[in-house]
Amino acid sequence: MNRILIAEDEERIASFVQKGLRANGFTTVVAEDGDLALGHALTGGFDLMVLDIGLPGRDGFTVLREMREARVTLPVIVLTARDSVRDTVAGLEGGADDWMTKPFRFEELLARVRLRQRTAARAPEVTMLRSGSLALDLRTRRARAGDRTVDLTAREFVLLEMFLRHPGQVLSREQILSHVWGYDFDPGSNIVDVYVRALRRKLGAERLETIRGMGYRLP
Repeated sequence: MNRILIAEDEERIASFVQKGLRANGFTTVVAEDGDLALGHALTGGFDLMVLDIGLPGRDGFTVLREMREARVTLPVIVLTARDSVRDTVAGLEGGADDWMTKPFRFEELLARVRLRQRTAARAPEVTMLRSGSLALDLRTRRARAGDRTVDLTAREFVLLEMFLRHPGQVLSREQILSHVWGYDFDPGSNIVDVYVRALRRKLGAERLETIRGMGYRLP
């Protein structure tokens, strides 16, 4: 667990948390509003989220609810100025793994992050992803479509893994670009469409659906 998403709109707090986590060996990305935070969370590219409730756009409660509705299991530590019992209970029952109030000491936040890290390390390792007759072996990096074994390029593997981790969920081109090619890739590129066509040729055209105006989905 090394890649942490910080959903925080106050630049001073976001910078403080980011610097502290990076100094302790974590890779961090800051999302300044709820819409951006949700988009990052849905990519499957993070190991933990530090989530503020009072975000512009979607607030933290909405981000959390939509993540869990999309079956995103990303661990979430809420870091917020809201300290009422009602808010705390709503957050924990809504899918948060932990709740911290501001002001806070970084040492305590770091201890809670490391606790989530240890908890994740005890979980059994997933080595095979499946959806119907489609399977992806995360060790050999090969796919099986029915009774056929399919060799994949490095990018095809990451793309297929993303679809298999989010079955039934529509993934936008922007989400796919961000996860597979990185945040600085040209958003006007058609590279996503090219790779989706390549996967369809290898796995079968029916494997990936085009949702017009939205993106792609593994049915």
